[in-house]
Amino acid sequence: MAERCPLVSRALISRTLGTAAAAAMMLAATACSPMVSIENADVPQWRATALPSDSQAVLQDSGKILNRNRIVQSAVSVPAGDYTLTITCDGGGKAFFVVTLAGEELTEAGAACNGSRETAKIAVPKAGRMEISASSVDAPLLYAYHLVPAR
Repeated sequence: MAERCPLVSRALISRTLGTAAAAAMMLAATACSPMVSIENADVPQWRATALPSDSQAVLQDSGKILNRNRIVQSAVSVPAGDYTLTITCDGGGKAFFVVTLAGEELTEAGAACNGSRETAKIAVPKAGRMEISASSVDAPLLYAYHLVPAR
């Protein structure tokens, strides 16, 4: 498991550490914490603060992208109108979201996976089956999105 304190490892290799320096390094080592892995992350807990669910969402999802495969969610019939897609991700890199209606691409949006939220305005010209796919070449990462009627 990756550690957040690489200097601790380098300092321990040195043979010239005195007792005081060794004690200081041990204190520093206890302050270091292992990085949380995406594979072991609690998605519902992360989503609760990253992008809480919206009761008006016509399509929403969250999860882990562990490889380069697209993750697709669909809604059978989304009414025509204006919508806002809000997306977020964590873990480094970037995630991409493609929105299609009846097989036709409406938009593509991306988000930097640093916990920020991005939005995209989407005009849905007619009712139909909508799909939103999430993908990334920077896997693994956490993602969440929801599509709500424009307010």
